[in-house]
Amino acid sequence: MAKNDEDRYVVKHEDGWAVKKEDAKRASNVYGTQAEAIARAREIVDNTGRGLGEVRIQGEDGRFRDSDSGRRNETPAKDTR
Repeated sequence: MAKNDEDRYVVKHEDGWAVKKEDAKRASNVYGTQAEAIARAREIVDNTGRGLGEVRIQGEDGRFRDSDSGRRNETPAKDTR
């Protein structure tokens, strides 16, 4: 998978859920719930200018369980999940 500087990762953190950029040493912020972190990550991806990044979501078990395309990265086909 090619590296995209607009991608954001929602990962488990000792204080809750963190939003991080790939290869970042620190989180951009930490939230109490995963839902809050996902919402913020989507906001960041949409506000990067091009909105072509993805939000990659880590589950409680540490494995990535989902991914959400930025608004300008969407295809006309609806997600059937």
